[in-house]
Amino acid sequence: MNIPSELKYTKDHEWIKVDGDIATVGITDFAQSELGDIVYVEVETLDETLDKEEVFGTVEAVKTVSDLFLPLSGEIVEFNESLEDEPEKVNSDPYGDGWMIKIKISEASEIDGLMSAEDYKALIGA
Repeated sequence: MNIPSELKYTKDHEWIKVDGDIATVGITDFAQSELGDIVYVEVETLDETLDKEEVFGTVEAVKTVSDLFLPLSGEIVEFNESLEDEPEKVNSDPYGDGWMIKIKISEASEIDGLMSAEDYKALIGA
């Protein structure tokens, strides 16, 4: 199970890479393996400002659809449009080409509430 130590995590199995006031968000290796083959990623919140924990999109696998929850409050400034044609990138490279959105962070203090790699490993029993 790949859980990069430099990233932050949520109980909803999302990873967050913070770079200044921009955060890149995707789902974890654990999440994509639990979902199975991902066939569609939908994000209709581009250019919207949402609060932490609000649903920003959905990910659809062969047998289920899961909501995606915003890990930090902010404006969704970018969607990984390559996922429209190749949603399987979330399965093959969840921490790289399979990233989903970028957020302009509005509440930097919320970063402190995210989980470390060690905390996330404990959550999933890795």
